[in-house]
Amino acid sequence: MTIAPEVPTTLRFLSLEITGRCQLSCPPLCYAKSGPTRNHGSMTEDDWNRVIDEAVTLGVEDVQVIGGEPTLHPAFDRMVQRAVDAGLRVRVYSNLFRIRDEHWRLFEHPSVRLATTYHSPVASEHDEVTGRDGSHKATRANIVEAVRRGIRLKVAVLDGGDHERAERARAEMQALGVHEVHVSDVRAVGNAAGTAMPSTSSLCGRCGDKKAAVLPNGNVSVCEMGRFLTAGSVKDASLTSVLASDRWAEVTASIPRRAGMALCPPDCAPNDDSSCGPDNSGPCGPADDG
Repeated sequence: MTIAPEVPTTLRFLSLEITGRCQLSCPPLCYAKSGPTRNHGSMTEDDWNRVIDEAVTLGVEDVQVIGGEPTLHPAFDRMVQRAVDAGLRVRVYSNLFRIRDEHWRLFEHPSVRLATTYHSPVASEHDEVTGRDGSHKATRANIVEAVRRGIRLKVAVLDGGDHERAERARAEMQALGVHEVHVSDVRAVGNAAGTAMPSTSSLCGRCGDKKAAVLPNGNVSVCEMGRFLTAGSVKDASLTSVLASDRWAEVTASIPRRAGMALCPPDCAPNDDSSCGPDNSGPCGPADDG
């Protein structure tokens, strides 16, 4: 009889980074270095389905579907629906650049939440950050549409040093009816790191704490922002065995634990209604909703 390895800590929140492709490149800040020329990675739809099914058995309550731009993945709708049908709460982190009718219908499901990033109320400033003309107009229009449809939406405003611009962006979102808006510092990860080597000093200190991320190549990391800290691949092994491995214990132990540091966007939350993520900056808390 084969005995499954024991996972030493409960996993409650799992990010699924299903693609590296994105319509935007965000040269100054994309943590994943996503862009129009990137691909969906080596994970197949069956691989992702297996991870979703295993997440349920591990006690995961919330999954976050991210990219790149997750809606560009050809199996996006099916994977989100599979997670919902399995009883998981799902947050989709989208750039809201181009949303199809079937996506809106999916976002309206009571178990699905939506999150995005907004950079400036000035179109030219926003487009400069994203690296694509017209991105401000498209994203803002879809934010307005999400509010109109009553979709629960969280917006992260990334502050790259222009605090006044960030506060103006926050004020605009609130004026449009977005109730959950958070201004967060840009982390030195991915494009924002430039030529510097990735470092745990850029992390909030809660990576790997009841949470993990699966990257497009199947590697399991402590979170999407801590993508340089991986412990194995679900292409070669089960998620359970990766989380129970000595390597996982090593990488999580290497992260300095900090008190009072703002959490990393997109969302490190172990729970959709905790105080992590794009909506505010308090410490991760226990589940408080059903």
